[in-house]
Amino acid sequence: MNENHTATTISHDELVEAVRRATEEVFATMLRLEVRMEESFIDKGAGGAAASGVVSLIGIAGAWAGTGSLSCSSEFACSLSAALLTSEYGKLDEEVLDSIAEITNMVIGNVKTALEDKLGVSLGLSTPTVIFGKNFQTRSGRSQEWIVIPFLSGEDHLFVQLCLAPSKEPNARAGRPGFLLPQMVNLG
Repeated sequence: MNENHTATTISHDELVEAVRRATEEVFATMLRLEVRMEESFIDKGAGGAAASGVVSLIGIAGAWAGTGSLSCSSEFACSLSAALLTSEYGKLDEEVLDSIAEITNMVIGNVKTALEDKLGVSLGLSTPTVIFGKNFQTRSGRSQEWIVIPFLSGEDHLFVQLCLAPSKEPNARAGRPGFLLPQMVNLG
């Protein structure tokens, strides 16, 4: 991270490019799969059709805060896990869910590193949370915009999403991954 460079903003195109690079790198080096980015779009979080499959969420904390996520079908989650672990998986199980969490950690971790370099700040990541099943919806607690970057690998889709904004805490800094360090107050 370049400690002498501090940017106050990052553009939509810069975020999309960071996600593209991170996803392509993880797919090429860790999964040995080809992936092609499709047209990104903004999701205003107004709800939508119920989904089925797997969603993995990871929090980003520090001077900038938000969430990154990966989502795909259950079948593609099994294929990704098979590529990562060089084993076959026919259904969702603990190993598949752990693999998707690890892939999320790698992709969003690489995005975090790119953001740190661009913004000149230190960021932390939480432990990924994986949600799976049929006919479910996810949404943010606030009405935030999500940048959605779809990818295609063979016939399968992967969606990488980011919801990120400057932290409202003026002195926010990353501590233990995913947690803000407490601010010290001297009352005496």
